[in-house]
Amino acid sequence: MTYLELVNAVLIRLREPTVDTVALSSYSSLIGKFVNDAKRQVEDAYDWNVLGQEKTVTTVADTYIYSLTGVGQKFRVSSDPLNTTSNVVMQNISVADMRQKQNFTPIVTNIPAQYCFEGVDGNGDAQVQLYGRPDGVYTIKFFVTIPQATLTSDSTSILVPDVLVEQNAYARALVERGEDGGLNSSEAYNLYRSMLADYIALEATRFPETQEFVSI
Repeated sequence: MTYLELVNAVLIRLREPTVDTVALSSYSSLIGKFVNDAKRQVEDAYDWNVLGQEKTVTTVADTYIYSLTGVGQKFRVSSDPLNTTSNVVMQNISVADMRQKQNFTPIVTNIPAQYCFEGVDGNGDAQVQLYGRPDGVYTIKFFVTIPQATLTSDSTSILVPDVLVEQNAYARALVERGEDGGLNSSEAYNLYRSMLADYIALEATRFPETQEFVSI
């Protein structure tokens, strides 16, 4: 479903007229806000495969801090990064351990085998530190789950299951408007939770490594 289709689906559930664009009225814009809030909640609930991305860092000698371009700050690491040049699985260590190692003298330059996240760059993307400090060119691959950007264009298609976003946004709209003789907000949200659990269970059969998810 597109952003506009989702908004109209919620409006129909509310027995409101559909719109040609999300920004047509203050109420359709409000429903658009609920759709985006619902999208983010669904995204946060699980490591959806559709949100998975691979980010590659190519090192240069003696440089040990790198940005993961495009990940922002609200992302999850879905599996251990790989140093594909050396066939090494990267080990995540604490920031405190990394700071100690980076201040040892003499500085150890070697094959990067450990990493930690610390700080962000000027674009708001997470930065990663590597140890040993690269002594040459290595390819490091990070496997991350990144939320889709906030929906703003009518024609943008949503990535996570649209029926979950629709049901969640509908429950939010019922809370805002109050009960009107139809499904109440608690019932609508409980239905969303049940649907979410079903969708997670289905996806887990295909990707058993992603069994854990945030509380719904």
